[in-house]
Amino acid sequence: MASGGGHYDCVVIGAGHNGLITAAYLAKSGKKVAVLERRHVLGGCSTSEQLWPGYKVSTASYVVSLLLPEIIRDLKLKQNGLKILPRDPASFTPTDDGRYLLLGHDVDSNAQQIAKFSKHDAENYPKYNQLLERIAAVVEPILMKTAPDPLPMPKDWRNVSLTKRIRDTSRLWKFYQSFGKLEGEIPEAIELLSGAARPILERWFESEPLRATLATDAIIGAFASISAPGTAYVLLHHVMGEAGGKRGVWGFVEGGMGGIAASLAKTCEELGVTIVREAPVEKILSSESKIQGVQLEDGTTYEAKVVASSVDANLTFRKFLSPDQLPADFLRAISNIDYGSASAKINLALAEPPQFTAYPESGLSPIHRGTMHISPTMDYLERAYDDAKYGRASEEPILEMTMPTSVDKTIAPEGKHILSIFVQYAPYHLRDAHWDDIKESFADRCIAKIGQYAPNVPGAVLHRQVLSPLDLERVYGLTGGNIMQGAMNFNQLFAMRPIPGWADHRTPVKGLYLCGAASHPGGGVMGACGKNAAVEILRDY
Repeated sequence: MASGGGHYDCVVIGAGHNGLITAAYLAKSGKKVAVLERRHVLGGCSTSEQLWPGYKVSTASYVVSLLLPEIIRDLKLKQNGLKILPRDPASFTPTDDGRYLLLGHDVDSNAQQIAKFSKHDAENYPKYNQLLERIAAVVEPILMKTAPDPLPMPKDWRNVSLTKRIRDTSRLWKFYQSFGKLEGEIPEAIELLSGAARPILERWFESEPLRATLATDAIIGAFASISAPGTAYVLLHHVMGEAGGKRGVWGFVEGGMGGIAASLAKTCEELGVTIVREAPVEKILSSESKIQGVQLEDGTTYEAKVVASSVDANLTFRKFLSPDQLPADFLRAISNIDYGSASAKINLALAEPPQFTAYPESGLSPIHRGTMHISPTMDYLERAYDDAKYGRASEEPILEMTMPTSVDKTIAPEGKHILSIFVQYAPYHLRDAHWDDIKESFADRCIAKIGQYAPNVPGAVLHRQVLSPLDLERVYGLTGGNIMQGAMNFNQLFAMRPIPGWADHRTPVKGLYLCGAASHPGGGVMGACGKNAAVEILRDY
């Protein structure tokens, strides 16, 4: 429980991975830092909880690849217990006709798998990945740096110093030069950054299983169809990140996703950071547009000239501050941020692994190490979205399943397994129902859908947890249940995140910074938001 309060150089709101990363970098530079966490567990959405005796469940986020290698090195996370278990193969997609597509990191094996459906696609798949890798090599460094503010905003929004203007110009010039290296592939790069996933995938490939497998990744966490502009950007995540050991390899964290927070917390402890659990913030204290600290719900005060908030912009500016503390234009823009969400999470404890009729092997097999998709065709994905856009949970939902117990023996009793299911589409706003009334029946529908492909699953369920979008909001403090702290649409990325004119982690209140996914580069277990925020705080102080 929260107690004591005191004076600090910086107070960080929220002990998700970004908040802990900000705290660690500040403490490493000699600052006295406190981290205040509302819940009893650390990690935010990247957390592990013992839901049932003997089971350690990654209740929200479930795999990692994008965590920046320099963060792992700088903060000595491996020395402090972080262990990432690579996944290979990467994905398994059963089809309605009893076949399957199994993709991994072996080029020859992928070619054989894809050729079962299309020789044309088998030849194109390496070329497609090579294009994505070339574009990602240009885009990825942008994620490691603070976003510039290049747009001509009203002069009364903020007083921008000459040094910041020079710094922003320099960043834009470096991006311009780097982007120029793509030469004739610039049109493809622009389409991937701003276009829709479906036409790109249909242009490259002809087989439905391959198209659908790749398209599923494009809409996870988004309230958008695969035909919507902006969905192609997430295709680049397929080849980004090196946390799994090499580029594009995703992995499980040993002990569950909370292992990231545990290693960060140990680093923070070594650096002298104070971490306080069960410390819900009531308000951010300021006077004459300058930060004074924060006050908890129990009245405890933590004084500081700097507050870094890792929660979303809605909570930071509309809950923790009063309207008179912010410029009206800024507050209006913040109020217009899109938090559209259509995701749910189901966690199952299983007596045995899923046994798919398309892959009739008993016990553990290679398919269980990758992401198992229930999304057989592009039209299946579109129809799932059609329900959601009219305020209904998908009649036939898209299911992205992982089974970390396939490689991690530390998180479940011997012989038992955890199946983590990310579900699309589950719209936050339902037209004719309430999530508290329908979430269990919706989970029944999802499990029954799995049973059509793996008949043993419904009877193997020992325990289950169902998190509706409303639960994601309540438990994790995610406005609208949006796991990205704001939709990752083109108009809410890079220099427009969280809003135009304020992309550099700063805010109109001097000393208040955003350090979570509400800031550039956005959602995902990346850590860049927290690292970059620390850089900007240290630049100012």
